[in-house]
Amino acid sequence: MKIKFFILFVAIVFPIVIQAQKTERFIAVTIDDLPVVSTRKDLKTRQEITRKLLAHITKAKVPAIGFVNEGKLYNGEKRDEAQIGLLRSWLDADLELGNHTFSHKNLSAVSLKDYEDEILRGEIITKELLAEKGKKIRYFRHPYLHTGLSLEIKDELNQFLKQHDYTIAPVTMDNADYIFSSAYDRAFDKNDKKLMKQIGAAYIAYFEKCFDYWERQSVNLFGREIKFILLLHANFINSDYFDDIAKTLTKRKYQFVTLENALTDEAYKLPDTFVKRNGISWLHRWAIAKGKGNILPDEPQVPEFVVNASEFKSQ
Repeated sequence: MKIKFFILFVAIVFPIVIQAQKTERFIAVTIDDLPVVSTRKDLKTRQEITRKLLAHITKAKVPAIGFVNEGKLYNGEKRDEAQIGLLRSWLDADLELGNHTFSHKNLSAVSLKDYEDEILRGEIITKELLAEKGKKIRYFRHPYLHTGLSLEIKDELNQFLKQHDYTIAPVTMDNADYIFSSAYDRAFDKNDKKLMKQIGAAYIAYFEKCFDYWERQSVNLFGREIKFILLLHANFINSDYFDDIAKTLTKRKYQFVTLENALTDEAYKLPDTFVKRNGISWLHRWAIAKGKGNILPDEPQVPEFVVNASEFKSQ
């Protein structure tokens, strides 16, 4: 009788334990275009976007990192202390800041020298603010995820970044939140609250599909789910819906980790040899390097009604 009970116990419990181990997941949240990227330019609104976004991040206990475009911290040639104050809010929330260049220039459209100057101009104020907290700037994120049109340019830039103590922040969970953001901003400008709610609902449904897609992409490429690095932006829609995104990730058994922790995954030691004029995820880059293309053809698409409501309608 005891033997039968033991066999029955193992038959029921062991698969559950295996499934629990299988679904353990890790993700680092990275947020680009700080202090704010939105058509809503007035200071009060930008302060509200920052306050709400940080409240969601803090509530979910997400050790996020924000990547800064320092060109937004100036009014003409003068430093704008109000905009700089938005960055201080991130540091007061015990979050990290990284370099996203001064004015978000595209490496595929400028010389390497100009791009390197953009990086150096883009670290001045951020370094000052981090120093006030006894911290140093550590990470760099390429605008548009464009990393160079030749291996020579990539190698030279990588050496430059290394000389200036930067680690590249790759992206392994890419998405089109910027299209939703544009549509959401435009709906707000038209005072179309119904459309805003429709866009918000579609946004969360889209992310559910994105998470599933990237998880499957990782398993097909590596035979496992890596520690993911999610790209989002410091925009209006995320200030309203980041809480829902965090809840969705928690429901999918994700643990929030720092960018530093995520980069300990062996996958990130693979070289990035992608040199085309595209800003694609590192999972796609690694798959292409292995001769596997993008592996999965069903990457989620932004709903047509959202595209039509955005500035990207004609593209």
